[in-house]
Amino acid sequence: MLAITPNFDKARILVIGDLMLDRYWSGQAARISPEAPVPVVNVHSIEERIGGAGNVALNIAKLGGKVTLLGVVGADAEGQQLAHLLESEQVICDFVLEPSLRTICKLRIMAQHQQLIRVDFESLPMLFEKAELQEKFIKQLSEHDVVVFSDYGKGTLNDVVEYIKIAKQAGLRVLVDPKGRDYQRYAHADVITPNLAELQAVVGHCENEQDLQEKGLALIQQQHINTLLLTRGEAGMTLIDAEHHHSIPAQAKDVFDVTGAGDTVIAVMSLGMAINMPLMDAMYLANLAGGIVVGKLGTSTVSLQELTRAMHGDRDAIYGIVGQQELMKMVAQAKAQGERIIMTNGCFDLLHAGHVTYLEQAKSLGDRLIVAVNSDASVKQLKGNSRPINGVQQRMTVLAALACVDWVVEFTEVTPERLYCEVLPDVIVKGGDYSPEQVAGADCVLKAGGQVKILSFVEGLSTTSMINKAKGEE
Repeated sequence: MLAITPNFDKARILVIGDLMLDRYWSGQAARISPEAPVPVVNVHSIEERIGGAGNVALNIAKLGGKVTLLGVVGADAEGQQLAHLLESEQVICDFVLEPSLRTICKLRIMAQHQQLIRVDFESLPMLFEKAELQEKFIKQLSEHDVVVFSDYGKGTLNDVVEYIKIAKQAGLRVLVDPKGRDYQRYAHADVITPNLAELQAVVGHCENEQDLQEKGLALIQQQHINTLLLTRGEAGMTLIDAEHHHSIPAQAKDVFDVTGAGDTVIAVMSLGMAINMPLMDAMYLANLAGGIVVGKLGTSTVSLQELTRAMHGDRDAIYGIVGQQELMKMVAQAKAQGERIIMTNGCFDLLHAGHVTYLEQAKSLGDRLIVAVNSDASVKQLKGNSRPINGVQQRMTVLAALACVDWVVEFTEVTPERLYCEVLPDVIVKGGDYSPEQVAGADCVLKAGGQVKILSFVEGLSTTSMINKAKGEE
């Protein structure tokens, strides 16, 4: 089995499928409406995430792969926002813009982390210029090694038979996340990734493992599909092809939300195939990734750091680089134990002795130190196109290696105000000549009974001066 996380930098993957924007309105429901027997939700946060085929592409990008996304959106704000969110994560978007369509949007209203209702906005049947999408598809093939078809049954892939034929003739490997009961549409694919319910809707109920193996093998032989990767929830995964029938148990410790788990699985499988990993190894990684993502709320992704910790049996590690949802769990546990949470933020582009002294001083104020790090896109907004010098993963890796730092988390906005208001640390620490009232997120933390501390920087040390010195300008 794998000892280290593979390097996916050389993976070149084309994703095509149904594009969606996922919206989450979250708040508290403390009373019933006098107008109807329904809860009243006092919304305090609105979040927009990438859904559908976009979530497959996002998962690939988060793990370091090069990815291009094809699909159809409307000429509306939702389509623009979807493209913006994807491009900020280094996903190349090549969309068909169809003015007559409405970009698919799924609104989920949440209260106390529970979904109360989902409201879908979409134009069905989906009518668009099919020749334009096929032209984009053919044009992109020479730049990629693997194609992922993410079928949500909305209509983008109505001509998937022709697309698979074109991709195979071009020598690309093909993965499909299928929809519906007609698997003849996916004939000649290399890998299909249905879940157990989807498979049984096609082949009938499977009485036992032998029955499952026989029916799965018969299906892929009938449709000339090389491999069936079956996701089975708490029973794990099963891989079936002409030579294998291999199952591995699920890795999830807590299942919080299965939304988007299939997207993560096929994303990791495509990355593995793109760098010629053995199928069993790719399946192992996909199973670990699926186990991580179902422990998060809503449509989510997996980072390389999370995957590495999972490989070494350390998914619940209490230090290092974490995602925002993982951070919230860690903070809740620490607060329950009476620990004092300190939090600071910055770009930390070229880490120097001044940074280290500042972070050590911050840690001395409490028990746990969280460092929130600007994404690459937000650094560019703040510092210009020549920055950052180091990418966000490199910057976070260096910070996580410091003994004084407990958790490192990325944020994508220009300021960490939203993150501070969600975490509500005991103390926000900033360096320089700020007044507490000028610090982003200070209002939330002060209202919750927290504090804002301003520390002095070490004189003569800054990233800008280091860059200028390297250029010979000092």
